[in-house]
Amino acid sequence: MTRSPATPLPPPKARRRLRETAALTQTQLADRVGVTPATVRAWESGRTTPRGRKREAYAKLLKTLAEEETVRAPEPEPQTEAKLEPEAKPQLQPEAKPQPQPEPQHQSQPQPVAAPEPVALTPAQAFDALYAFSAPALVRQTFLLTGRREQARESVERAFQAAWEHWPEVARDRDPVGWVRATAYEYALSPWQRLRPRHRHPEPPPADPGDRTLLNTLLRLPPRHRRTLVLYDGVGLDLPETAAETEASTPATANRLLRAREAVAGRLPALADPQVLHRRLAELASNERLRAADPPTVRRGGERRARLRTRAAIAFTVALIGTTALTVRTAPTHYEPPVSPGQAVRGVPQRVAPGALSDEELELRQKLRDQVQDGPERLSPRLE
Repeated sequence: MTRSPATPLPPPKARRRLRETAALTQTQLADRVGVTPATVRAWESGRTTPRGRKREAYAKLLKTLAEEETVRAPEPEPQTEAKLEPEAKPQLQPEAKPQPQPEPQHQSQPQPVAAPEPVALTPAQAFDALYAFSAPALVRQTFLLTGRREQARESVERAFQAAWEHWPEVARDRDPVGWVRATAYEYALSPWQRLRPRHRHPEPPPADPGDRTLLNTLLRLPPRHRRTLVLYDGVGLDLPETAAETEASTPATANRLLRAREAVAGRLPALADPQVLHRRLAELASNERLRAADPPTVRRGGERRARLRTRAAIAFTVALIGTTALTVRTAPTHYEPPVSPGQAVRGVPQRVAPGALSDEELELRQKLRDQVQDGPERLSPRLE
């Protein structure tokens, strides 16, 4: 029994274009196919390829969307023969005298207003717009992870500096804010932060006793559980997006979230409801006076840091090349074993030449020579 060939699929970019043209979100399309939004995101990015029944359902849905797009597409206006005739056919009759045309009557008709063309932003302007839009919220979110105001501000600034260094990649990313948020969280929760001198001096806690208790409860959670709780209940991401940002599987992320909620509800029973917990996390982050630097300052700081790293790399390379050249110039061309210096050794008798044999030695030598060296005498000794 032969299997029917699989339904062809359009390229990943065409899949996304068909979905966006039909005004469908990834969640809506995932509900139609019967998969998760993360799976649809992976199909549209080309990371994975659908198989089996999911592939057939996905291919049929895309085919339907393509047919609907073809129906909605406006047909080009047919060019009339009158417009093509002067260019295609020569004039066979003499030109008629031009008739006087009546003067056109000016009527007040509303002129269509042309839509303003979108202004292309420079990379610096796009970066400044992204920073102004997301930096204040990211600082507040990072404060929930660290409990330190300056560390939260520095983490977000470092993340935006990294984004400015990789701006073409970040600008083409589907979620630039998520890219910066993941980088800021990684820097804020780095174990090396504990070795900094400022960690020896605690910052003043929040003024409100409830906020202080909630912040202490969050800081007692393991870093992975704390990050999962802030992303899901604080930021409002769904479970697959939280799992993707924390680089964990969906079941592991769900387990971390449940454990974090249980720990928070154990100390604060009033926050057992996720809606209440979400509201309290937002209030805790909003009650703190957290500031963010200006976008040009962040950009200049990132550029200065990049120049310092480039100069350090160049200096290290020059030093390495100089050391290698000096070694090649001064090193010997072959191996020469070192000659050990002579030392006087005591307690060893002097080496002397052999002297004349004594009478006993002469007698023993003669006896040995007289003995038979081979024969039955040696194999079967006789009794004397």
